[in-house]
Amino acid sequence: MKSLRDFVFNRGINTPVKKGLKIIIVGCGKVGVALVEQLSQEGHDITIIDTDADTVQEVANLYDVMGMAGNGASYQVQMEAGIDKTDLIIAVTESDELNLLCCTVAKQVGDCAAIARVRTPDYSQEVEYLREKLGLAMIINPELEAAREAARILYLPTALEARSFARGKAELIKFVIPEDNHLHGMTIAQIGKNFRDVLVCAVERNKELFIPGGDFRMKEGDIVSFVAPRVAAKAFLQGVGFETHQVKNTLILGGGKCGYYLAQRLLQMGIEVKIIEQNKKRCEELSILLPKAVIINGDVTDQQLLEEEGIEYAESVVPLTGLDEENILLTLYTKSVSGAKVITKINRITFMNTINSLNLGSVIYPRYITSEAILKYVRAKKETMDSSNIETLYHMFDSRVEAIEFNVTEESGVTDIPLMDLQFKNNLLICMIYRDGDVIIPGGQDCIRPGDSVMIVTAHKGLVDIEDILL
Repeated sequence: MKSLRDFVFNRGINTPVKKGLKIIIVGCGKVGVALVEQLSQEGHDITIIDTDADTVQEVANLYDVMGMAGNGASYQVQMEAGIDKTDLIIAVTESDELNLLCCTVAKQVGDCAAIARVRTPDYSQEVEYLREKLGLAMIINPELEAAREAARILYLPTALEARSFARGKAELIKFVIPEDNHLHGMTIAQIGKNFRDVLVCAVERNKELFIPGGDFRMKEGDIVSFVAPRVAAKAFLQGVGFETHQVKNTLILGGGKCGYYLAQRLLQMGIEVKIIEQNKKRCEELSILLPKAVIINGDVTDQQLLEEEGIEYAESVVPLTGLDEENILLTLYTKSVSGAKVITKINRITFMNTINSLNLGSVIYPRYITSEAILKYVRAKKETMDSSNIETLYHMFDSRVEAIEFNVTEESGVTDIPLMDLQFKNNLLICMIYRDGDVIIPGGQDCIRPGDSVMIVTAHKGLVDIEDILL
């Protein structure tokens, strides 16, 4: 049977143009700027609000959006920003309480959807209650989401990234082909023949990105992303010579919110956790919150302390300080003295080329995770104004590629037609169909049906509906 790749042709890359939403973003920090950058590219009418007038002017000029200096929770400020005609308000200031208040005021004044960033652990356990009682469309916690991603990687430490689809039953795994690996010299078609439940969906080689066809030949050093059912993903990595057992212990450097969330999840997975934190009061709090973890009061940049606490023998190390520079240096130091799996958290996205050249391994960007979740909602609202058919959305390879999972709710131009007979945009691949609890890696004879979830990987930006995959 021919692969679906054999029916993907080189066609136009124009993304459907749909009317944008009117969006107010409160807070011009890292996440706010990331949202402005991505949402402005997709044609939305954006107004930003922040108390720092200089920052507002700088961001407004850079991205050609409207800006207002003031308190985003103020009724008067929101009215001047046009809240009564706004489709969506997104509050991403540094204060959880201010974000919730911004959304509460907006819901009382205008008929708009509201999204709040909330990071405090006390609130994270009350998300559903707060969302329902305050009428919010979404509450997003970047530190919690970053911890979940880190935990997924430590479950499968071979991976650089591990993302979930199909309600956790399918995985999108990113890894590097090492020297003398079985995959070197194999074509995509050969991989598909030997591992039928695996589909390679993107390859980066020497900074160039490919959505590969069947004749594409793999090389050592390639950075590869593949999709597979969760069990098949491990079997594939084992079959090509990788160790796939989850780590047994983790050393977390920094006991902030993300460190707490990660430790909590790892302990639930049966992984031993040790946290080094400089603030003595925070150490006392963590010892109460995480009685099964070992909490060390000390400076994570103290080389002697790191050696005393066994960094050379740790199976995994996760630097989670508040400074990107410290996290990067700790990662490089760990790699120089240990064979541990290391995950680096980076908040800023400046100097990306320099960061990528450092070979840090697995890197997580909380602001990307936050903006992806919000962008998924915005695209769905843009399409239907009241419901979503985008289940999951991830950015890959520095946002050059998107992986999107669509819910197919009804018959359309893509349903009940063999995939080989559909005319897709170029640089777009159907990677997975989730149907009745089963994950299907599709071939040309397969059809999309109402009720399915369909995952695609594409170099196009702004797709909001399953029919947008067509030429």
